[in-house]
Amino acid sequence: APAPAPVVELPSEPVEQPDTSGQKIKASPVARSLAEERGVDLSQVNGTGPGGRITKSDVLAAEPSETVVSVTPSAPLSPAAAVPQAITVTDGAPVPLTRMRQQIARVTVRSKQEIPHFYVSADVDMGAAMTLREQLNSMLDQQGMKISVNDLVIKACIGALKKYPKINASFVGDSIQMNASINIGIAIAEEEGLMVPAILDAGGKSLLEISVASKDLIDRSKSGTLNPQEYTGGTFSISNMGMFDISSFVAIIHPPNAAVLAVGKVMKKPVVRDDDFAIAQMMSTTVSVDHRIADGAEGASFISEIKRLLENPVSLLV
Repeated sequence: APAPAPVVELPSEPVEQPDTSGQKIKASPVARSLAEERGVDLSQVNGTGPGGRITKSDVLAAEPSETVVSVTPSAPLSPAAAVPQAITVTDGAPVPLTRMRQQIARVTVRSKQEIPHFYVSADVDMGAAMTLREQLNSMLDQQGMKISVNDLVIKACIGALKKYPKINASFVGDSIQMNASINIGIAIAEEEGLMVPAILDAGGKSLLEISVASKDLIDRSKSGTLNPQEYTGGTFSISNMGMFDISSFVAIIHPPNAAVLAVGKVMKKPVVRDDDFAIAQMMSTTVSVDHRIADGAEGASFISEIKRLLENPVSLLV
């Protein structure tokens, strides 16, 4: 099933709105959205962010407004289900959408209605890449740094995008817009929705710089301190669901991107080598491509280049 579409058109600067007393309330977009879901009155929350801005942590620590009525669901809910605490739940009753869910709905509909998707998959032998990652992390451990599997995937995608720049393009009007910069969007799951902020100008970054930039992007996404360009400037996206123990899936392209790569978990699987069976660390990848911009052969060549780079990971250090 397609991955949830990203939310990228939210402002990253604090949003100011007057409360009932006429005063301004400064809150990050994530905090404001979470407050709506939890029924928290922002005028009653003390902000601990810069300049008294209300952050996500402040909202989580606050108590819901007394006017919010909580009703026990008519059926048990899965412990893993993310249920907004401020929504009244009754059997068959409609659940109002938060602003973030409304944006997700708009983006997914636009993507599937406007973009003719096609999909190409490849299984990657990650044995050499995992060995390299272990060696690098043993060297970086004293510095408190760590290379993730996703960092390796990002670096491989950058190399493939340089070789096949049409996959980094955008369809605008009746023409293809070639993007000089490679801005890699990373799907980040939050309680209130999915965001895909981008590592800007990733094309010239080393593997270690990508690792640092990726962790910084995730931290600032959670605190609501990303700038507008990071929200809206992505030219290619990666959605990695390996941490959810997912072997493979298909992702939805985020307009106006030309493609998105879906990445599954690195798993031990039986493979055939030299007419004999062996156990290898395999990872499933699927690229979704806009058929208006590229054809099947180009999509296949692109994902084959990602596979080649990850199976020869020393090239990622050059």
